[in-house]
Amino acid sequence: MPLTRRSLLGASLCALAAPALVSRAWAETPPRNISALRQMDWRDHFETLGVGAIVADTGSRALHYWSADGATYRLFPTSVPATEELTRRGYTQVVEKKVAPTWTPTPSMRERFPDWPAVMPGGDPRNPLGPYALYLSWQYYRIHGTHDTRKIGRPSSDGCIGLFNEHITELFGHVQVGTQVRLI
Repeated sequence: MPLTRRSLLGASLCALAAPALVSRAWAETPPRNISALRQMDWRDHFETLGVGAIVADTGSRALHYWSADGATYRLFPTSVPATEELTRRGYTQVVEKKVAPTWTPTPSMRERFPDWPAVMPGGDPRNPLGPYALYLSWQYYRIHGTHDTRKIGRPSSDGCIGLFNEHITELFGHVQVGTQVRLI
């Protein structure tokens, strides 16, 4: 099939619509235990809400967010670490928020993939951190966006919790430095 302006435009529109369609598909076909997700209560994980709370559930591949006053609750589908060795569980907190974060592969990533770049600037469409990142007190762990929407809903990351770019944009606007985080 010859490449025409019309076919190129059509393909571009499909690519732009894909994240919204995938996000909508998750909402229409949620994880098997969505009823349990909707019933999650922050009090099962934290003594107080503090400046806000996040529970990233690696089993159901979902992130729960509660605001400091408890009035705002959000539930987002996520990617999770690809293996148990890459998965860390427990309590941490948001220590920094970055717009257009620079990505630096971890030493173990560089060992496994020596041809990867040493640094990838923010804003680069290949940057796996997407437009925003929440840096956790654990070294190398982030909650961030991703341009690769195929990762959401599956084990695919090297330890981070990934969100659709539209979802990290929303979450980033709510979260404050000091927000407590629990990975379960």
